[in-house]
Amino acid sequence: MEKQLHLNLLASRPPMPGGFQSGSKMKMGPGRKRDFSPLPWSHYFETMEDVEVENENGKDIFRIYCSGSRGPVLLLLHGGGHSALSWAVFTAVIYSRINCRVVAMDLRAHGDTKVKNPDDLSSDTMAKDIGKVVEALYGENPPPIMIIGHSMGGAIAVHTASANHIPSLLGLCVIDVVEGTAMEALNSMQNFLRSRPKTFKSLENAIEWSVKSGQIRNIESARVSMGGQVKKCEESTNNPCMSNSIGEGIIEEEEDEEAEVESNKKRMKEDDPEIKKESIFTWRVELSKTEKYWEGWFQGLSALFLTCRVPKLLLLAGVDRLDKDLTIGQMQGKFQMQVLPQCGHAVHEDAPEKVADALATFMVRHKFTDFKEGYM
Repeated sequence: MEKQLHLNLLASRPPMPGGFQSGSKMKMGPGRKRDFSPLPWSHYFETMEDVEVENENGKDIFRIYCSGSRGPVLLLLHGGGHSALSWAVFTAVIYSRINCRVVAMDLRAHGDTKVKNPDDLSSDTMAKDIGKVVEALYGENPPPIMIIGHSMGGAIAVHTASANHIPSLLGLCVIDVVEGTAMEALNSMQNFLRSRPKTFKSLENAIEWSVKSGQIRNIESARVSMGGQVKKCEESTNNPCMSNSIGEGIIEEEEDEEAEVESNKKRMKEDDPEIKKESIFTWRVELSKTEKYWEGWFQGLSALFLTCRVPKLLLLAGVDRLDKDLTIGQMQGKFQMQVLPQCGHAVHEDAPEKVADALATFMVRHKFTDFKEGYM
């Protein structure tokens, strides 16, 4: 069952069994109300910039977030529907561990990246994007680069490495994406996407949903990364899409009565004809429309991964993720593997310290960098 639920296309897991439906209450048991307010990117990255890349149709602009000024570059690629902000907490942790630079980028059609052809999400196009951004940043002599990708981003990292788009590539790290389980999961992906709420009443509301539905298990990461998954839009309050929005339905058990009163007041206010519009949030990426590219991301991925001629690290949320090719490759010592249990699919968000420790140890062992003074 776990294998079926584990959908490698997204940077998150489907809602856990027994999860709430739109408009219903999710009771989390007694406890103090948690803080679901958003956190800014600047708490985790040093700089944010837009990188211009030339293409045949004009210019594409890729949003990147960076930290550090020396050491190898960790180039971070997020999963489908997410953004560079999914790496925020991880970035702060890994930067405290080893001497490195971090560049986390919003892939095409994701986050705040703006491209001329956002509908083209083929693995070939996205891999070329990575090479172009690296060239725009560093010219013909880029520094040593370790490419790290999660889910869809892990697949694109493998395609990028295989096509030699990064001439200074040091190593490759893929997080919780395996061809076998990814291909199996594609059959149920559309059902999962339809089960998600289409809109949220606020960004705080979206953050709360992501945590309580089990998509992101680390509330701090959710508070900074959900802003990269959803965007603000203006909708009329009587718009039919509001029926699938998540509003005040996620509450703590001890707040039931108070929330009911507030909920009723809010509904009365919303029915007021004086109030024409309210701000709601919706998904930045319509993943259901990218279906024609899904197989291209994952088909043949294991073989490509095994033939990449750099040291490789595979981090998984469960050992059952391995397919036949990777099982044989792992037995032959073709890559290093580490299982990080008690994590959801968004491993780097759920357990940023465990992922940082695994990556830091891997990079130091291969003499790519050193631990920072005073860390060990």
